[in-house]
Amino acid sequence: MAATGFRGPRQLWAAFKWSMKGLRAGWRHEASFRSEVGLAVVLVPLGLWLGNGALEKIALVLPPVLVLSAELLNSAVEAVVDKVSPEFHELAGRAKDMGSAAVFLLLMMTVLSWGLILWPHGG
Repeated sequence: MAATGFRGPRQLWAAFKWSMKGLRAGWRHEASFRSEVGLAVVLVPLGLWLGNGALEKIALVLPPVLVLSAELLNSAVEAVVDKVSPEFHELAGRAKDMGSAAVFLLLMMTVLSWGLILWPHGG
């Protein structure tokens, strides 16, 4: 029988365990991730409380979660680059800088979202 792409409970459980392993690795090895988790632990519940309606709640909660996701991807890129190219190479440095820039842009999006939604509107 041809593969259908269906993932049964065992495959879903394995994927969940790998995801948890990745979160633990991020927490254990990445100080930036730990700092951003601390920020998200504050901002996510606060966003759910302060947002007026579903769209505002999403606009306040999503950016810090995206920061965490980007930080994990950035850390993954850095780990692979360090493994493949332990000595400095311009392209390795560029890859690391671009990953860092992605996290920075999402942090700025977090500030912008929170500012636009919570800043008192003149009236």
